[in-house]
Amino acid sequence: MKHLTIVVPDGQNNLSSIVGAYKIFTRANQYRVNSGKEELFKIQLAGISKEVDLYEGLFTVKPHINITELDKTDLIIIPSLNHNYQDAVRGNELMIAWIANQYRAGAEVASICTGAFLLASTGLLDGKNCSTHWAAADNFRMMFPKVILHADQLITDENGIYTNGGAYSFLNLMVYLVEKYYDRQTAIFCSKVFQIEIDRQSQSAFTIFTGQKRHDDEMIRKAQDYIESKIDEKISVEHLSSLFSIGRRNFDRRFIKATGNTPVEYTQRVKIESAKKTFETSQKTISEVMYAVGYSDQKAFREVFRKITGLSPLEYRQKYNKESLN
Repeated sequence: MKHLTIVVPDGQNNLSSIVGAYKIFTRANQYRVNSGKEELFKIQLAGISKEVDLYEGLFTVKPHINITELDKTDLIIIPSLNHNYQDAVRGNELMIAWIANQYRAGAEVASICTGAFLLASTGLLDGKNCSTHWAAADNFRMMFPKVILHADQLITDENGIYTNGGAYSFLNLMVYLVEKYYDRQTAIFCSKVFQIEIDRQSQSAFTIFTGQKRHDDEMIRKAQDYIESKIDEKISVEHLSSLFSIGRRNFDRRFIKATGNTPVEYTQRVKIESAKKTFETSQKTISEVMYAVGYSDQKAFREVFRKITGLSPLEYRQKYNKESLN
């Protein structure tokens, strides 16, 4: 029998991801037993404290075992964290070292949402692909510049390390892992029992783009403000760089360093975010919205919109505008 460890970090847990992971794998085990086979996993919660209080003591988690008593495990699941990521890292150094040692000994590791901060602190994600909640992406990039972050992706899978996007999308990762470790039929069963959409790949449609402005480059911040004030206009990078009296190549380099996006990507995301809000709240036609955000070519607008959101403009409006259903 394999061993599954759901770690319970001190002080920074999100209860739903601990309980959700435990319930889904317990049900997968049960389905396997009902099919005439043995349970695949022994499932244990492991921590560095005998009990961990959550939500100001409203809930308490009592891990089955201390991680120091676990010599070997096969799969580690790291739950999502609350928002004090640096405190979480400082308060769980023993657990971080244990996770790294277990991976080097052959265990696989999966992080849920902002649990990626704990996983990245091990150094195991350096040079590897990773996802996390889109709202935490800027903080993550600042803390872990060596990690290749894909904030649009729902799940990453690389060398026995799995990460996923935000909040309750962790349920999709759990079903993904059930298929990896059990089989497709068990994954389908769990997706039906827990009513989780199987094979979902992107969290793009849920992203709210706010623009990374937590940097010290005043010129780039002014360029961002300029882009955001000219949503209805076409803006070339050449115009931007000349506006701030800087060469195109140097402007690109500084913009990427400060924001994580090229100037073109940033401009596209600002325009598409504005278009999304209009689709959510009005009955304007696709052409009207397109012109309002500075596009004149409907094919180009559709392609950029789909690239950023994973949906066509029509699909997005039908999904998020209640009036469009009437």
